[in-house]
Amino acid sequence: MTNTPSTAASTGPLEGLRVLDLSRLAPGPFASMLLSDLGAEVTLVEPPAGAIKTSARPGGEAAERRRAHNPLGRNKRSIVVNLKSDEGRVLVHDLSREADVLLEGFRPGVTDRLGVGYEAIALTNPRIVYASLSGYGQTGPYRDLVGHDLNYIAVGGVLSGIGQRGGRPAIPFNTIADFAAGGLMTAYAVMCAVFARDRTGRGQHIDISMSDNVLYLLAMQTADVLAGGEVPRPSSQLLNGGGPHYNVYECADGKWISIASLEPQFWAALCRLVGREDLLERQAEMLSSQEFEDHLAAFFRTKGRDEWFVELRDVELCIAPVLDIAEALDDEHAQARSMTAELADPVLGTVRQVGIGPKFGDTPGHVRSTAPQTGEHTDEVLRALGRSDEQIAQLRASGVVS
Repeated sequence: MTNTPSTAASTGPLEGLRVLDLSRLAPGPFASMLLSDLGAEVTLVEPPAGAIKTSARPGGEAAERRRAHNPLGRNKRSIVVNLKSDEGRVLVHDLSREADVLLEGFRPGVTDRLGVGYEAIALTNPRIVYASLSGYGQTGPYRDLVGHDLNYIAVGGVLSGIGQRGGRPAIPFNTIADFAAGGLMTAYAVMCAVFARDRTGRGQHIDISMSDNVLYLLAMQTADVLAGGEVPRPSSQLLNGGGPHYNVYECADGKWISIASLEPQFWAALCRLVGREDLLERQAEMLSSQEFEDHLAAFFRTKGRDEWFVELRDVELCIAPVLDIAEALDDEHAQARSMTAELADPVLGTVRQVGIGPKFGDTPGHVRSTAPQTGEHTDEVLRALGRSDEQIAQLRASGVVS
């Protein structure tokens, strides 16, 4: 049984957009997931087994569970192509001829050496939108440095402002560089370039640097620094843990509650809640008050997290429980907003994945299929290119595809 994305009357606002995804690690596949969730037809061009070095992954049933629950490959087709072979390069050019977008995440210069860089592909298809996603971009003194999310948020200015006052920087999930500055910004840039192509008739090359975009996401903080303000340090400013009324507090059960009473009306509600009416007119003085922070800490330790939320959710002071990922997936609001999706997998049956964020009124996206087996659609894709069964067999025998 194959895992081919189902067709629907409307698969989303990007229905008809054809994307060729040569990327490997999380940022690129997340970008093409965002596009495919909203209807784009994405074909993964994956390497032969053993062609790339990765961390050890479980095999067998564990690997199947990982594949089926992994949203980064959903709604896509997979073809395995050896890009180091002449015939493999020809196949990529043939695939790009009908594509709107080509996405790659190799180190700068690699696709040029393989013969599938922008200049070469643009000769085949001048209308192609070609997105190159890398850690430091295609130019500059850091372009050839290896790295991961942690390095990009370090260079981009985020890491220095996260953590407890006077302590070492805290390491967040790889959401900021890989997914926001990388995948999300890539999807945004691709659609901007497609929009421009509709006016000019020409495609273009997009150079996407995760470290650039980390700094870009700090637009508010960079404005303060450039205007002569202080450089943010961990817990030094109101929005990074420096204020008692924009912070998190441990509850009686060891779980945490978040408070974000920034505006005067929310500040007033917080002061009344905790019996500190004497501070109603003193918000500006209390922006870094350790005494008020200690008062709030003692107050919230008197009840459990969920007990506090039930009691205070309708009080306008900006409060929310700090949920772990499992709790967030099962939360009543996430469920009401369809932030989990159930879909059929040909191996495991019904599986659950994270849902789609944007809610379109007329052209909603759909989670249509789980991630394919590597190379699951190789024959299907090659036949669509006009290759005969005999030619496909020859390509397989020579190791060009698998």
